Amino acid sequence: MLLGDILAGNARMYGDEVALIERDPVKNRRREITWKAFDDQANRFANALIAKGINKGDKVIHLMMNCIEWLPAYFGILRTGAWAVPLNFRFSAQEIKLCAAIAEGKALIFGEEFIERVDEIKGDLATIRDYILIGPDAIRPDYAEGYEDILERDSPINPDIEIGIEDEAGLYFTSGTTGTPKPILLTHRNLEAACIVENRHHNQTHGDNFLCIPPLYHTGAKMHWFGNLIVGAKAVILKGIRPEWILEAISEERVTIVWLLVPWAQDILLAIENGDVELGNYTLDQWRLMHIGAQPVPPSLIRSWKKVFPHHDYDTNYGLSETTGPGCVHLGIENIHKVGAIGIPGFDWECQIIDENRNPLPQGQTGELMVKGPGVMKGYYKNPEATGSTLFKGWLLTGDMARMDDDGFIWLVDRKKDIIITGGENIYPVEIEDFLAANDKIQDAAVIGIPDERLGEIPVAIIKVKPGKAMTEDEVNEFCQQLPRYKRPRRIFFGDVPRNPTGKIEKPKLREIYGGRRESFRIK
Repeated sequence: MLLGDILAGNARMYGDEVALIERDPVKNRRREITWKAFDDQANRFANALIAKGINKGDKVIHLMMNCIEWLPAYFGILRTGAWAVPLNFRFSAQEIKLCAAIAEGKALIFGEEFIERVDEIKGDLATIRDYILIGPDAIRPDYAEGYEDILERDSPINPDIEIGIEDEAGLYFTSGTTGTPKPILLTHRNLEAACIVENRHHNQTHGDNFLCIPPLYHTGAKMHWFGNLIVGAKAVILKGIRPEWILEAISEERVTIVWLLVPWAQDILLAIENGDVELGNYTLDQWRLMHIGAQPVPPSLIRSWKKVFPHHDYDTNYGLSETTGPGCVHLGIENIHKVGAIGIPGFDWECQIIDENRNPLPQGQTGELMVKGPGVMKGYYKNPEATGSTLFKGWLLTGDMARMDDDGFIWLVDRKKDIIITGGENIYPVEIEDFLAANDKIQDAAVIGIPDERLGEIPVAIIKVKPGKAMTEDEVNEFCQQLPRYKRPRRIFFGDVPRNPTGKIEKPKLREIYGGRRESFRIK
């Protein structure tokens, strides 16, 4: 079933019920729309685009911060038969220009936060004919039309464009943590599969309420919300990540499901530990599920979480934009005893661990994780070489190194590109990062490899110490004595661990910062 048909069904069955709530703690603002209003806005925007000449197969660039207009605009694009092209809100003007050129976008809808970036490159956006701004008329550039004006003018009737389930639906650009962003082509079938997989994994019912904090341009947050969409369950879009804002939203909106990134879960536990938030001030008994994805999860974090929230179900979700987001592997709420593993194949998915010749490896051996299922992308748009090296007989090579234990659970070892080879030994940074995270003074840690004349590469650690705590290099040295000698970081740096909006450590940035530095402590 098309996403637009699911939305239309929700509007018929639950029209007067609240579908989306936006909470903006900075502006002290709360907004909401019903399923009927959501559906009407999507139709109005679709009809406006069609009136502007947007046809099936055209591309519409979608550049917005999380807000209540985000999803109606996205669904409106899909209802025209055009491809939605959501862009990372952190992209620079030049990155926006690059993505728009690759996509050959015909229209651009953007939020007020991006006016300066769009102004900078407008003269170079050769294929963009129409600009639509979500924001006040007072700051709207003369080349853009107002989104609200469109909604007032155009029809709320579904345009009923003929769209097949196998038709292309959108381009999702990779986060760029390993190089230049690549455009991933997804179909309507891929999006439908994400709805089904998410709902099967987390058992959403019409009475659930999903708290959406991560950016909607990314497949993770939106595809988790799809599990609510398919049963007409509401969602809260929270514009802010402070622990007290998260807990207030859960309490006041009666949220039942929360998807967190590792840093946010760490911040909540730290705020509780330091007394910055008092759990007794919030109503949290309805909160049934906390799940984490987008990055490796330190087992120590979940052990700490379960001590504070023992009644919570927990799940780890693994996926890629190339698999239409999370779900190709998941731990499963019934498998809390396997915390640390990313889990088992998701609903309707298959997994294999393979060697360099794409031959399956025995259980226990480390190789590349390969997955097959209904969410596998159609390919990298305009990049047959990258597509050919990633897709193999219906399987997708993830680029992640993993192993499968005797019970069939998959353990993520590390990104293939992040493996450190020191003196001929393979070192997997995630293993060391998980080890460091167990130290009660460490808030976050990253491990990277830097060049070394004798060993080829050596591991170095960047450590962020918890607020109010102090830590010395000698303490780190002593703590790391528990590791085999070759796995111990050879240098230690204290500083921030940069992460992208989906929580992944930005290791290229760290290599750029620390790759040539020598003034750190050398572990013996």
